[in-house]
Amino acid sequence: MTGIQNEIKKRLQDRFQPSELNVEDESHLHQGHGGWREGGETHFRVTIRSSAFNGKSRIDQHRMVNAALDDLMNNPIHALAIKAHPEA
Repeated sequence: MTGIQNEIKKRLQDRFQPSELNVEDESHLHQGHGGWREGGETHFRVTIRSSAFNGKSRIDQHRMVNAALDDLMNNPIHALAIKAHPEA
């Protein structure tokens, strides 16, 4: 796991106490595209399941995740794909 990847995971774990959390660095898939930097750590995919998302719209769920990572967005994170799920 990379430094930024670890930071994303820590923040989301602390904020949402998820029952499921997966953070993937997909930077290698975007080499040569906008926002990509040598060394990666620019493009991430997050899958998260938490009771904090219960009753929230998909847009609100994404806003909550983005808020937790606000100061990392745009630099060093260029792109963040989010799959947020409420607890069943």
